[in-house]
Amino acid sequence: MAYGSGMKTTVVRPPDTELRNALMVACGFGIFTVLLHVALTLWVRHEGYGYFRDELYYLICGRHLAWGYVDHGPMVALQARVAETLFGRSLVGLRMPAAIAGGVRVFLTGILAWALGGRRAAQVLAMAAVLMTPCYLGGDSYLSMNSCESMFWMGALLALILMERGGSPRWWLLFGAAAGLGLLNKPDMTFFLLALLLALLLTPQRRLLGSKWMLAGVGLMMLMVAPYIAWQVRNHWPTWEFLQNGKLHHKVVILRPAAFVLAQITTLLPTNLLIWGSGLVWLLRRERWRWLGLMYVLFLAIMFVLHAKDYYVVPVYPILFAAGGLAWESWRRSAATGWNPERFLGFPILETVLILGGLLVLPMSNPILPPAQWIAYASALHLRNQASKTEMNDSGPLPQFYADRFGWQEEVDQVEEVMASLPPDERGKVTLICDNYGEASALNFLGHGLPFAMSGQNNYWLWAGDGKGNLISDGSVVIDVENTTVEHLKRYFDSVQVVGQIGTTYSMPFEHKKIFLLKGPKQPFPLDWQEHRIYI
Repeated sequence: MAYGSGMKTTVVRPPDTELRNALMVACGFGIFTVLLHVALTLWVRHEGYGYFRDELYYLICGRHLAWGYVDHGPMVALQARVAETLFGRSLVGLRMPAAIAGGVRVFLTGILAWALGGRRAAQVLAMAAVLMTPCYLGGDSYLSMNSCESMFWMGALLALILMERGGSPRWWLLFGAAAGLGLLNKPDMTFFLLALLLALLLTPQRRLLGSKWMLAGVGLMMLMVAPYIAWQVRNHWPTWEFLQNGKLHHKVVILRPAAFVLAQITTLLPTNLLIWGSGLVWLLRRERWRWLGLMYVLFLAIMFVLHAKDYYVVPVYPILFAAGGLAWESWRRSAATGWNPERFLGFPILETVLILGGLLVLPMSNPILPPAQWIAYASALHLRNQASKTEMNDSGPLPQFYADRFGWQEEVDQVEEVMASLPPDERGKVTLICDNYGEASALNFLGHGLPFAMSGQNNYWLWAGDGKGNLISDGSVVIDVENTTVEHLKRYFDSVQVVGQIGTTYSMPFEHKKIFLLKGPKQPFPLDWQEHRIYI
């Protein structure tokens, strides 16, 4: 209304209550997810499960911050550094970044459901399914790269979806930031971006690529990733060597096409197929969102052709869960007149089935049962042989995901006893050498007053060497944690003593090793460290 000829009319737009409600519901689910993971961590610590092998390694990587690492990107090392700085040795604190990432995944699932056109019932169904998916509950229960993948992948998809809905092309900057962080987290995002690009090119949504803001977003992504690429070049592409060695040594279990697809169903829980399977069909049947369905199909095919681990596909599923919420909402609307899509529990029976199914297999994704009880539980449900196995290493009574949480403190205690038994003049000369990064990281993180433990595996080889393929040590006194024999070591040292034995009942079989005390090297140090390099 104008009160004079010189006055301007002001139009006040009503607030987007639909978006506000969607944000509130998604935030509630996200916060609940974080609190659930905190509670689970407190419980598993109470049951006697300690640090996971890779967590110990990432903590040491966090003490050696760099733009790259042999077997992972820099993001997880930064998370470990922040967590240790803020929380010290607290297991809950260490795993807080993973818990938050899990909460963000659930939150983004709800927002994606809204962005695709869903209402509250679709949101809640999608988020409830993601929340109770075993691979997410397990992956977010410890510090790792995997917990953050969906956060970056789905962030990139959300930017594109908002543009498809008519939003500003400036959303390409969000896409670039999410993609850049995702690549720094785990280079595997490259294949997701490739599948996404192919899907866009094959559909009318290729028009999204014709914006100058697309170049800005891609430029931002490349700018963020440039230091990581420079690190790879400077260190002679160690990650490529790491990946090639995995294939040469047959480290990864290779599945046939049917088994690879079946692994997706079992990994995400068969009952959840009702949601994400419906979502895939819903996407493929709608021209506006078909590119999202094609992206998944192409990505699945790429991962199979590359003989990737089956769980490498897992980060992409939140978009299918989000679409699944819409598929069920659309069906319910057409099947029942008067049904309200704003109902919080729009599918109470289905949601109950999803939650009960997740609770039933929760011990398979989170070690909430003591080892002996877990073995009995898994055997009773005939699930013991179904525990995730993606590598060729033989496991003991527990699957590797659980077994790698045992034996580290026992190793540290024994090595510290050996150190204490040495004369004072020898303690300052000790070199600690271990077979793998798990053993070395346990000594470096959990030990007190020990020299930096060395290993030839992955980034440890770079840290221990002098840059010319030599180990920095005189070798006069060596404590060696290795799977070898006294006879073999006597070829290199005058004095060889077995002073300990690592490995517990529930440790991985390859972690049952001897601790050797070696003195009097028969060849001059530094030894040829190049021969000890193990990128695998």
